[in-house]
Amino acid sequence: MSTGKIIKVAGPLVVAEGVPNARMADVINVGAKGLIGEIIELKGDFASIQVYEETAGIGVGDPVVSTGRSLSVELGPGLLASIYDGIQRPLNELLKASGNFIERGISVNALDRKKKWDFVPKAKVGDKVATGDILGTVQETSLVEHRIMVPTGIKGTVEEIKKGSFTVTQPIAKISGKEIPMLQRWPVRKPRPFATKLPVTEPLVTGQRIIDTLFTIAKGGAACIPGPFGSGKTVVQHQLAKWADADVIIFIGCGERGNEMTDVLIEFPELKDPKTNKSLMERTVLIANTSNMPIAAREASIYTGSAIAEYYRDMGYNVSLSADSTSRWAEALREMSGRLEEMPGEEGYPAYLGTRLAGFYERAGYGVCLGSDQRKGSFTIIGSVSPPGGDLSEPVVQNTLRIAKVFWGLDYALAHKRHFPAINWLLSYSLYLNNLEDYFKNSVADDWSKLRNEAMRLLSEEAELEEIVRLVGLDALSGREQLIMFVTKSIREDFLYQSAFDPVDQYSTLKKQASLLRVIITLYKESLKALEAGVELEKLKELKVISQISRARLIPEEKAQEELAAIEEALKEEINILKGAV
Repeated sequence: MSTGKIIKVAGPLVVAEGVPNARMADVINVGAKGLIGEIIELKGDFASIQVYEETAGIGVGDPVVSTGRSLSVELGPGLLASIYDGIQRPLNELLKASGNFIERGISVNALDRKKKWDFVPKAKVGDKVATGDILGTVQETSLVEHRIMVPTGIKGTVEEIKKGSFTVTQPIAKISGKEIPMLQRWPVRKPRPFATKLPVTEPLVTGQRIIDTLFTIAKGGAACIPGPFGSGKTVVQHQLAKWADADVIIFIGCGERGNEMTDVLIEFPELKDPKTNKSLMERTVLIANTSNMPIAAREASIYTGSAIAEYYRDMGYNVSLSADSTSRWAEALREMSGRLEEMPGEEGYPAYLGTRLAGFYERAGYGVCLGSDQRKGSFTIIGSVSPPGGDLSEPVVQNTLRIAKVFWGLDYALAHKRHFPAINWLLSYSLYLNNLEDYFKNSVADDWSKLRNEAMRLLSEEAELEEIVRLVGLDALSGREQLIMFVTKSIREDFLYQSAFDPVDQYSTLKKQASLLRVIITLYKESLKALEAGVELEKLKELKVISQISRARLIPEEKAQEELAAIEEALKEEINILKGAV
């Protein structure tokens, strides 16, 4: 153990001198209590340390001890269904060890050292293995099979492999003389590599119609959700965590208010996985770092979550990570940069803000994992941004938009109208649509792209026509333009609006989404033909089938295709009767 002494304390920043063999990103134990810190700057014999705990009571001359290793996560069975703080300390264990208030300097293991797991070997004695190869499996929860992989830097011949119940620290195999336990460690700031990174090919289905149909995110993609206070960022993140078709969910509460994080911690264990009806926590890891927790740990929390997500991705799973919110993370960067007396950039953020954001979002991806079995995995990142006053031109939003290929711009006006999700369809975009077109065409509907493009065209025209209506009124519009206003109202209220509390409406399959939108687009096309044939618009607005369309989003999934097809036929029939009467 190498030791040094403190010469300066400035909030969470401690400067020490005389730390032998000090290296960037080494973990340091600070003061008599051994507070956890990390070296973030070296100048000669002086080391600047960001401390992940409250530094009150720490003084000049107090000792610091270097552990000689980087800030790392523990990886192995037991991660799922856990609730950690920003540096992977399990909150349940902290509660047992220190009561309702976390004691400083307390150290607990991220993974239970006493619990035994049933290990089933896949490899055999004599097999040649290398980094990423699967040695065996553990049924971590009823939803997820945990695959024990050969650790990084290990390769050779399997000399011994065991079957039975073991703790995470007991060896389960021996490879070229090295004993391999189920527990692995990985530096949080170092991305885990792919064998081959591939272009994205599948959507991450969320069940939210405006996202899946208009602004799709791919498995392995990155999305940004900026919006002002009260526009529903956290609610959208919660919906995505609940309903996205990922195998494993990582949810990071990064600097959010305590009551919001409390809602998550209480609500998630009660939620059922829609596919299996088991507890959603069986495939979820929660990382809670609220706004009143030490700010330095907030900066580390997104890296902790990313390292855990990449670990499950390397097993061949589709992993989704929700970070709420990266603005609070950026604020932590700004505070630490100020204490280091670095030259400030735009709005006081450090000059390397864009680089750090890129380093985080670029960890997302889809590809072939390390190992001989050519398994594929994906890691999707969805980060919310809370710009002050809803200003989308501020640095965190702008730097995020340069990296993320999906932008879901939340609108306070929509949220105020109780329109959920409050995603503004005129601001938002997705750059994955071309990559995913073949998937939608082959797996969902031949006319998916045509339906989406027609809906977007109508919504854009509606925005232009609204300016005219405000000035001179609806009656000044032509019959076709009034029809557009009528149909886009249906698109907004019957398709884009979605209730997060209705058991049927809170999730829509892709096929139901396509069928529902097809009915509304058919309403427009058939009504346009009727107008041209001389039918009055008022008669078209009084069609009996209109009320059926407005309730169609509440049709249960098992009946949706049949009933929506019947609505479409009834629509055509009613309009043909009107045309025949002209």
